[in-house]
Amino acid sequence: MLDINSLIEQSNIRHIAIEGVIGAGKTSLSVKLGNILNGKVVLEKFEENPFLSKFYEDPLHYAFQTQIFFLLSRYKQQQELFQADLFHRFLVTDYIFEKDKIFAYLNLVDDELKLYETLIGSMEHNIPTPDLVVYIQSSVERLMSNIKKRNRDIEKNMSVDYIRDLNEAYNYFFFRYKAAPLLIVNATGMDFVNNGQDFDELVSEILRPNKAAVEYYNPIRKKG
Repeated sequence: MLDINSLIEQSNIRHIAIEGVIGAGKTSLSVKLGNILNGKVVLEKFEENPFLSKFYEDPLHYAFQTQIFFLLSRYKQQQELFQADLFHRFLVTDYIFEKDKIFAYLNLVDDELKLYETLIGSMEHNIPTPDLVVYIQSSVERLMSNIKKRNRDIEKNMSVDYIRDLNEAYNYFFFRYKAAPLLIVNATGMDFVNNGQDFDELVSEILRPNKAAVEYYNPIRKKG
């Protein structure tokens, strides 16, 4: 049984950022983690982007508008994280600001990238750094299965090729990530949303003190 109070007492982290490819379960994990920690949960407002559905239908023509809207929205939201919160010890977000670059380098062309890099270059130094980033790593097959299960209208035109390219881009980015302590979770064979044991074990791993700069959590190997 999870002794959450003991874990909280031992933990030296406050700001936890959950990351992962579309369909990895980062928002679900953020909400569940925020609830059990009685933390403040800040979620990316992807549904407010008016260009996103058009991008999935026609990436070539709507990539830049989609990217810039997300960049400005994420920047505004991250600025608000600086505000002191006297009511919550923990802050849980379902993205990190730096991940914006993953999508930009995957979707934008040369002239668009130059303008994008000018904009983000003036913003990056004003972004709070999480105490821990949790990267939920999963297979393309599992990601596509999760996307189909949640059946969002906006994602119905999502292609396997796009998710595969995005998954590779995420792996490349996080295997080189050094801005904050990083926990890479192999989530292909686990269900932290519906399986209580999987969730409890993951929470224990997230809150465990004295982590190295980069750590890997493989529940399949651990349970085997």
